[in-house]
Amino acid sequence: MIRLTFAAVACAIAAGGAQAQDLQISLNTLDPQPEACRLTFVADNGTDADITRLVLEAVLFTKAGQVAQFTLFDFAALPSGRQRVRQFDVAGLACDDLGQVLLNGVTACDGADPAACVAALTPASAVEGIEVAG
Repeated sequence: MIRLTFAAVACAIAAGGAQAQDLQISLNTLDPQPEACRLTFVADNGTDADITRLVLEAVLFTKAGQVAQFTLFDFAALPSGRQRVRQFDVAGLACDDLGQVLLNGVTACDGADPAACVAALTPASAVEGIEVAG
């Protein structure tokens, strides 16, 4: 059964289709602030679970590939089938220096099985030149 599930997911990815049960976290914009960089994410909860709180550990890398910061992004509640926008100001980071955001782990996934949150997590980026990985 597990092999069939992995095969189905692999086929969906190969076909370019979105997973039916994904939790997409997409970097939408960067906005320079005084002494900080504001990252705006769009979160789409395509799972069957109403997530009452999602906290992700993120590692921010410079364009040179060096670790700039570790941080936690608290996405709060993400209802099933709904889209939410969340903003995070990262102090001490210049937006022009950001090269990659690595969603390093799920610190909290209340209202759903944490393992399911990890499996469903689908990082993306709409910002040219900035990769979001996970």
